[in-house]
Amino acid sequence: MKKFFLAMCFAAAALTLICGPVPADEPSPKKIMLASTIGPIDAGIVGALESAFTKKTGIVVEHTGAGTGQALKLAETGNYDLVLVHAKALEEKFVAAGFGTKRYDLMYNDFVILGPAADPAKIRGMKDAAAALRRIAETQAAFITRGDKSGTHVKELEVWKKAGIDPKGAWYAVFPEGAKGNAATLAYTNDKQAYTIMDRATCITLKAKISLQTLVERDDILLNYITLIPVNPAKFPQVRHAEAMQFVDWLQGREAQTIIRDFGKDQYDEPLFFPNAPEGKKL
Repeated sequence: MKKFFLAMCFAAAALTLICGPVPADEPSPKKIMLASTIGPIDAGIVGALESAFTKKTGIVVEHTGAGTGQALKLAETGNYDLVLVHAKALEEKFVAAGFGTKRYDLMYNDFVILGPAADPAKIRGMKDAAAALRRIAETQAAFITRGDKSGTHVKELEVWKKAGIDPKGAWYAVFPEGAKGNAATLAYTNDKQAYTIMDRATCITLKAKISLQTLVERDDILLNYITLIPVNPAKFPQVRHAEAMQFVDWLQGREAQTIIRDFGKDQYDEPLFFPNAPEGKKL
């Protein structure tokens, strides 16, 4: 038995000399879970920002895409550390209920009203988005809504409210797969040759694939502000708040705000988003 034990020791020593010591398990990289509205994911800006942050810090950001309403509900489970959303009323409710700590400005773009080139409602060139929707309703021209309580849907309802109209009828149709996001909704609307309200970034990225035209734009009510909200560690102690705040601080800094400012210019000859953090406004 003693000879066998010594032989095993010599064998182990020999393997160590030949192969080197067995490495200890490397610690898993730090990770942030982000619940994000779908439009910026589809546009590519979320991935670009995540990659730059991970390269700089080693912290991995893993996102789940959902409409703003659903993204906030996901965060209410405590399984996410941060949300990226664009519906102020829903955001304020989320913070007031104690699920989030604070809203942080990140970036913005705007919505436009698109429609078929024939423009049966005759809204082309109108400067008042609410008046344009009123005319669409009066003519009962086909209109597609996401209908999913996403930030895009919330904005659309805001404009309808200003128009004094509760849209109903066969002309006003819900895209049955609206939860898939703005790109899917716009493609469906294009197939139907209907009107819709859509964010400009989605319109730009799909410009070569659709025939719908931008008919109404540049009304202040159509501005689209995108914000960050860390999930509240006082309510959910398990969240990675320190890492989430490191991401927020970086996103609000000059490096990330410059990425936002320049994103899309090379591919589309125009920006998809505009920086909106205090540092970004200086660029």
